[in-house]
Parts: sequence; structure tokens; C-alpha cells
Amino acid sequence: MFTWYVGLLAVSGLAMIIMATIDNGRGQLSRGLNTVFGIAFLGYAGYLWFVFDGGDYLIFFHAFILPVLLIIDFVRSTNWQALTTKPTPTQQAFRAYWKEQDRLAKRSARRM
Repeated sequence: MFTWYVGLLAVSGLAMIIMATIDNGRGQLSRGLNTVFGIAFLGYAGYLWFVFDGGDYLIFFHAFILPVLLIIDFVRSTNWQALTTKPTPTQQAFRAYWKEQDRLAKRSARRM
């Protein structure tokens, strides 16, 4: 149970730090909260794993509500339209060229 708790803390911390580094149109406060809480989660996981000698410790499962809320905020505030870019005219022409080449190759293969 201890290793699962430490692992979940570390994964949650990493996820929050990664979300903080991605610029998806969120404000500085939201990204700052992700950074601060991500470092806190990673720090506590590191403390429990490397420094903690044993004995009693408290498991705060309700602390994992925060990463879920921050992930929901991240997904809701992401501008998905900007992430799905349209191909440039050069890319469109290149794709059309290769489609035509494939069509001609299939046509000549049928004749043989």
C-alpha cells in the first residue's frame, strides 16, 4: 500500500508539472498552481520514498481530487481547434500527387 501511495503521488506530481509546461491558453495562475502542487506532490513522494524511515504515516486519498480537478481544468481550457492545424497548400499538393501516383500504379497493375 505504501509503494502505491508514493507512486500515485509521484505520477500526479509529474502530470501536474507537465500540464503546467504546456501553453494551451490557460492563465498564469492556473499554470502556477499546477507547478506548485506538482512540486509539492513530487516532493512529498520523494520524502516518503527516500527519507522516511518507517513508522506511522497518513494517507490522504482525498488529495488525489486536486490532480483530477486540475486535469479537468486543463482539458476544458485547451483550444483544441488550434491544435488541429490544416495542411499547407504545399502539403495538400504533395498528398494529391501521391494519391494520383497510387491510382496510376493500381491502374497499371490491373492491366497486367
